[in-house]
Amino acid sequence: MKFLCVGCDEPMGVRSVEGPDLGSVSVTFGCPVCGHQVSLLTNPAETQLVRSLGVKIGGGSPGGPLETVRTALGEQREGALDVKDEAGLVWTAAAEGRLQRLPPIARPMARMAIARYARERGLTTVTPELMDEYRSRGGF
Repeated sequence: MKFLCVGCDEPMGVRSVEGPDLGSVSVTFGCPVCGHQVSLLTNPAETQLVRSLGVKIGGGSPGGPLETVRTALGEQREGALDVKDEAGLVWTAAAEGRLQRLPPIARPMARMAIARYARERGLTTVTPELMDEYRSRGGF
């Protein structure tokens, strides 16, 4: 990803990186031709996401600043998407089958959310009917 100067159609370069003050990071980009500048300010959640991916803000490497993101997303560490904290919860075969119809990247999040929904109601079994109820209340 690059920022282009609208007036010059030139790629902007990183001029400064400040932060993380109170969790935020400010990155200023400048046009090498006309000197026009633009700043990007991240909120604390965005800053945490960038750090967790191992991205060095400002880039400068031949692969560019997002090369780290591409590499990190290409190789998931073993167990990264394993669902924990489902002690005692049973999924019926029909519920498991329905969960498998979701895209692989969405399954862990859906499983955790539905499991939490079941536990909040004191249930020990996840059924397709419970999944329908969860979905009708704005879930997956």
